[in-house]
Amino acid sequence: MEFLSRLPWKVVFILCLTLGLAPFKPPHIVEKLGMLVRGELSRPIDWFDLLMHGTPWVLLFLKAIVTLKKSG
Repeated sequence: MEFLSRLPWKVVFILCLTLGLAPFKPPHIVEKLGMLVRGELSRPIDWFDLLMHGTPWVLLFLKAIVTLKKSG
C-alpha cells in the first residue's frame, strides 16, 4: 500500500491514457474486456494483452481506494 501512496497521480493517469488505451481505435482494453465477457479469451497472448492493458486501470482504482481510506 505504501507504493500506491507514493505513486504520483500524474504517472497513473499517463499510464491509463497511454498503455491503458493503446491502440486507440478501438481502445484495446475495451476489445479485450469484450472478449472476456464473450468467453473468447483463449490464446495466451490475449490474456497477456488483458493483463498489460488492464494493469494501469487497476492501479488507478487501487490508488483511489487507498487515497480515500487515508482521507476518511
